[in-house]
Amino acid sequence: METRSDIKGLDDIISFVNKFYEKVQQDDLIGPIFNNVIEDWSPHLEKMYSFWNAVLFGVPGFTGNPFARHAPLPIQEQHFERWILLFQETIDALFVGEMAENTKKKAETMAIMFLSKLKAMRGGPTRVIV
Repeated sequence: METRSDIKGLDDIISFVNKFYEKVQQDDLIGPIFNNVIEDWSPHLEKMYSFWNAVLFGVPGFTGNPFARHAPLPIQEQHFERWILLFQETIDALFVGEMAENTKKKAETMAIMFLSKLKAMRGGPTRVIV
């Protein structure tokens, strides 16, 4: 039986980012949205490694504006719900521990913030429950 450990560094980030985006690409709800705008996944994955390394471990190197990249996409609340579900499933399948829980909470917080900002930008109600 395989024992899961906590997220400890970049190798673990690479592992969960790769697995998560494999799920995203194959998902019937959010896959088409991402697949329509990302032709070559390698640069996106590299950027996500840097992003999560900065978020989780404070390692410098990430540049970009994630919200600005997502704002033009045709995404709604159900897309964020699916994103969170796939993300949490991925983390839970690979890791266990305080950092794993922290990673899931950070992802959920980001999703709530993005959705709230999108709703405000689009003139809708900003109260979000995910």
